[in-house]
Amino acid sequence: MSIVLTTQCRDDVGLIAKITGLCFEHNLNIVRNNEFVDKAGERFFMRTELTGDVSERFLPQLRSVLPDGAQVHLHGSEKTKVVLLATKEAHCLGGMLLKQYENAFNVEIQAVIANYDTLKPLVEGFGVPFHLVSHQGLTREQHDDAMAKVIEHYQPDFIGLAKYMRVLSPEFVARFSNQIINIHHSFLPAFIGAKPYHQAFERGVKIIGATAHFVNDELDEGPIIMQDITQVSHADSAEAMAKMGRDIEKVVFCKAIGLAAEHKLFINGNKTVVFA
Repeated sequence: MSIVLTTQCRDDVGLIAKITGLCFEHNLNIVRNNEFVDKAGERFFMRTELTGDVSERFLPQLRSVLPDGAQVHLHGSEKTKVVLLATKEAHCLGGMLLKQYENAFNVEIQAVIANYDTLKPLVEGFGVPFHLVSHQGLTREQHDDAMAKVIEHYQPDFIGLAKYMRVLSPEFVARFSNQIINIHHSFLPAFIGAKPYHQAFERGVKIIGATAHFVNDELDEGPIIMQDITQVSHADSAEAMAKMGRDIEKVVFCKAIGLAAEHKLFINGNKTVVFA
């Protein structure tokens, strides 16, 4: 059975040798390995794909040879559980549902929660549970609490904001710390608010793109997971730019969730380490 070992700790001498040596002692075969050292932050990151039978002694022994506070985890072949939040836009949500339908990545979409019922037929057409949690008549905190209670029923590994168009409260973000992945166009902070593509068109921009990131208390400023862009020209209308933007958002969002599902993401302060 294929297993993924993820390691994050303070940098030190001989860490790779200690980890791989212990794998050898336990008769575990390394089929792929990625490592990175943040020299400025003195942090070590490693993702190791293994085959073999892991004993209960492996992780305790590994922690004993690594620096204090090391974060080590073993991940089996089980699918990564994801709950998606949505509003009315279908492109990112539809992309994720299609990826699951095609069995294209290691994700189980447990449910979709939305504050409008617009996307209910799309979601249920893929056999995924849909929950309407309306924000009408509720404060932001009350609505977030109602959403959180539904989410906690599923106990997901990650929460994907599939163009969920509401600002999350600090309490909600803290409740699911380092689990929430968002997607937005890459014009921020230049073009804030409604109709960003029309603003970009008026400025004559030549590239448009999308950014996927983890969510923190700073609006749209959490650790970036990945980005992509495409070229536009004077001949492209604002509507054409918006269509291209939706396509990029869909691709980047799905890739970011896929990276999380394959345990290829590490949060490193206000940045990420991504093993593609």
